[in-house]
Amino acid sequence: MFTWEFAADPYPAYAWLREHAPVHRTKLPSGVEAWLVTRYADARQALADQRLSKNPEHHDEPSHAKGKTGIPGERKAELMTHLLNIDPPDHTRLRRLVSKAFTPRRVARFAPRVQQLTDELIDTFAAKGEADLIHEFAFPLPIYAICDLLGVPREDQDDFRDWAGMMIRHGGGPRGGVARSVKKMRGYLAELIHRKRESPGDDLISDLIRAGDHGEHLTENEAAAMAFILLFAGFETTVNLIGNGTYQLLRHPRERERLQESLAAGETSLLETGIEELLRYDGPVELATWRFATEPVRIGGQDIAAGDPVLVVLAAADRDPERFAGPDTLDLARRDNQHLGYGHGIHYCVGAPLARIEGQTAIATLLRRLPDLRLAVEPDDLRWRGGLIMRGLRTLPVEFTPE
Repeated sequence: MFTWEFAADPYPAYAWLREHAPVHRTKLPSGVEAWLVTRYADARQALADQRLSKNPEHHDEPSHAKGKTGIPGERKAELMTHLLNIDPPDHTRLRRLVSKAFTPRRVARFAPRVQQLTDELIDTFAAKGEADLIHEFAFPLPIYAICDLLGVPREDQDDFRDWAGMMIRHGGGPRGGVARSVKKMRGYLAELIHRKRESPGDDLISDLIRAGDHGEHLTENEAAAMAFILLFAGFETTVNLIGNGTYQLLRHPRERERLQESLAAGETSLLETGIEELLRYDGPVELATWRFATEPVRIGGQDIAAGDPVLVVLAAADRDPERFAGPDTLDLARRDNQHLGYGHGIHYCVGAPLARIEGQTAIATLLRRLPDLRLAVEPDDLRWRGGLIMRGLRTLPVEFTPE
């Protein structure tokens, strides 16, 4: 596991684990040992089990594993107090405050801007007849969108693009570059939050600052950590949703044709179920973020000791034949599709509505504007980024008739 060949197609290995070792202890490339949970029923249980803490302080880590869990650099940059790293009651308080700012109404109001960004990016390559859909489209779209939503001024957004690019490029390699980018982002966010306290605007960071509940407010550190995790979790997942989703549509021409016909007829139902199916079939998050047993726990018949790390393998659970009929078949019209791509339980992704809008808009617009989109290389020539949590392509070279 965790070789380049495994990264290209991990699903046969996950199928073996589901059948023979559904809760399996393994040594990760970092040297940390963790339990992998691969069956759907066990995964749902683990994701909702409050005995599995998100707080890394519960990790009974040996000295060689220090700092090797979580997001590189977040500890040093004092960015630990975000929703992915805390438990109730602090999680309950922060989630309630964030939900007051990150509302479905705000996301719905933002949809026209997502469409505008999508068209502007396609405009930059539509006349060329070729593009790398990761670097020219899937990567810049969510970073500019989340920057706009947070209220990062336009003149500063290219800095965020550079920092985000460092995180993606080095996700599976040297952690130093990522940590430096995290530190720069942390410094910038602290300064931006300070400015918005003095002069708030109509943006998510201003709303995070204003959000109050029974006299409670986010501290400046909590607001910075929250803005950071919305950026970190909100851009790479969407890069991979657009990249993986487009790639799988190019690999499944009959499904892609069904979707194009549906869009041409002015329908949206197949697009909506299709995005959920792409999330299930080859989703952007391969493993859920780290959890740590606070006491002895039994999952899938396996005893897990207090302090042990647990990684729920979403990619394996979402192809479990015990839960999904024909799990290895891409069916854009699949209705019974309670996939775990956005998690489950109290840590269900707060940004899921935004990711859905971005994924639907990006893929629908690509198929409408570039109807004969096709891979420019053989699938075996594509490379997947290394890394533990995310699953995404390094590049996606395509060809099409120029607009």
